[in-house]
Amino acid sequence: MSKSDDSQGGAAPSPLEIQIARYLEARQRENVSQHTLRAYEADLRQFAACVPQELEKLDLAALRVWLSQLYEQGLKPISMRRKLAAVRSFFKFLVREGLVPVNTARLLASPKTPKTLPRVMTAEQTNRLLDEAGRQSERPQLARDLAILETLYGCGLRVSELAALNLDDLDLADGWMRVRGKGRKERQVPCTSKAVLAIQRYLAERKAVAGEKAVFLNRFGRRLTDRAIRNIVKFYATALAGDSSIHPHSFRHAFATHLLSDGADLRSIQELLGHARLSTTQKYTKVSLEELMAVYDKSHPKA
Repeated sequence: MSKSDDSQGGAAPSPLEIQIARYLEARQRENVSQHTLRAYEADLRQFAACVPQELEKLDLAALRVWLSQLYEQGLKPISMRRKLAAVRSFFKFLVREGLVPVNTARLLASPKTPKTLPRVMTAEQTNRLLDEAGRQSERPQLARDLAILETLYGCGLRVSELAALNLDDLDLADGWMRVRGKGRKERQVPCTSKAVLAIQRYLAERKAVAGEKAVFLNRFGRRLTDRAIRNIVKFYATALAGDSSIHPHSFRHAFATHLLSDGADLRSIQELLGHARLSTTQKYTKVSLEELMAVYDKSHPKA
């Protein structure tokens, strides 16, 4: 490329960069969350900086060099698995488009992650936090915030699912809501009576810009983002429970664990959570068993 060309528009994108841009556009059309899209973009840009730019040179050896660099950076296994998932998804796109013959990224072994269990709030801790939040009368949008907290716990939603809720997804008269989960899969989720009441109180004062269909809005009358919801949860958790580690998914963990502790079966919990695999739901049995053993150790005279 001549200097004049370079000064006018910079270096032309490589074949790999072009396909990454096409892949991200395709994912955007699939309505994946903006949070997921940003993460995939960052991971694939980093990947592109470490491998050959010609698609035909993206063989197993090149991918192993990239993976070894991640190890050298000292990344945690969970971060490496996320990056590998992004690259596998990208290669799946390339195969579908007929640009590469096989998904070479699937031949890479995933880094093993330690078997850790989510820390779960007890029913008492969860209800205490919700009750204390309800007393914060000075908060400017308390009705909205309470509806968010009650829905996270009462319905077990992911933060992205909560942010995506529209008014026509709600059937408060019968206590149900339609939820759009991962992979654009829809499911029907029952609402607790407290969640229904909290949402009804909020909707009575909800103020939206013209045409805005989202349930949960910011102060400008537009849809709340995932990040904004996380910040709302963090505020109440820090201010009222002194625990900044509590996040929206903490309520989802509590929802599942408390259901299981009270006798709900795994298949029902799997459907409520929108898990594709039962094995994902089964981690809550381990959490429940740990709680049971803790009660045993504390209470049994021979423990």
